[in-house]
Amino acid sequence: MRIYVDADACPVVSIVEQVARQYNIPVTLLCDTNHVMSSDYSEVKVIGAGADAVDFALISMLDKDANDIVVTQDYGVAAMALGKNAFAIHQSGKWYTDDNIDQMLMERHLSKKARRSKAKNHLKGPKKRTEVDDMRFKESFEKMVRKALGM
Repeated sequence: MRIYVDADACPVVSIVEQVARQYNIPVTLLCDTNHVMSSDYSEVKVIGAGADAVDFALISMLDKDANDIVVTQDYGVAAMALGKNAFAIHQSGKWYTDDNIDQMLMERHLSKKARRSKAKNHLKGPKKRTEVDDMRFKESFEKMVRKALGM
């Protein structure tokens, strides 16, 4: 079992590492050349820049029989991870599952389509992350780790 983090602009890396240390689970952080990072716990893989290069590299590393966990905010990456029998979680703490991923992908598609149809394409961006958001993620992530470990 290993934890893989789609680490480009991921606000929960330190929480993932904290929980992983507690359960002695190795972590791999994947980022592109625009977001180079370092870690004293995780293995860091810097993937060449290119559309979806990090995403495809992450998916290719998953072991179908290992109960790997993927942390990503990308619904497409989550869908591919589920296809390889991995667990997948959003930085909000929401679990991606076979029961909800199709609806999430459809909503993403419809939102993108709606944005394209409007002349004004400017979005505000996500709300500022709070301590409550971090606590919610940590609690949900620990629950996923325990489930992946069969606890």
